[in-house]
Amino acid sequence: MKSTAVKQALSSLALRVEECDYAARGYHLNVTIPPEQVVAAAEILDRENFFLEAVTGVDWLGEQEALAKEAAKAAAAAKKAAAEAAKKAAESGEPPPEQPVAPAATPAEPVEDSFEVVYDFNHYPQLCRVVIRTRVPRHTPQLPTISQVYPGANWHERETHDFFGIVFEGHPDLSPFLLPEDADFHPLRKDYQP
Repeated sequence: MKSTAVKQALSSLALRVEECDYAARGYHLNVTIPPEQVVAAAEILDRENFFLEAVTGVDWLGEQEALAKEAAKAAAAAKKAAAEAAKKAAESGEPPPEQPVAPAATPAEPVEDSFEVVYDFNHYPQLCRVVIRTRVPRHTPQLPTISQVYPGANWHERETHDFFGIVFEGHPDLSPFLLPEDADFHPLRKDYQP
């Protein structure tokens, strides 16, 4: 199958390569790479005769806060369950259940909020869809353009720049594509306030 050869070729660049059920997810490979590898990934897919379907952005503002809240909620639920088990054991006269020893809390290195850039590639006549994902920090949302490999990426990257403010370094013209020429805002950012 086409995805096997592409998976092997992209594995050297990727942080993660996941084979997916096409019927359930709509693609065969989900690949996460560092921003500096997007051109190399595009070159691999171009050599394998893939075409570019889309480039878009995702704003992950608040993701770290949400993950921290979720972890705190899970810890509170575990603590409550342990207390209830101990109370039940005390009421029945049995020894309290042995509680697993939780690993010592180590301060996690904070991960800043980011933008994700998503590239959708397809291959015909043997259907194989590949999604390439990379993240860039909000304070410097930059990555190299793939427009020299896929000229059709030009307007996809311009649109992503318009809506998210992501800068595609080396792009021939990042002037506004869908927004007014004097636009100094990016309407799909979560912190955008009209």
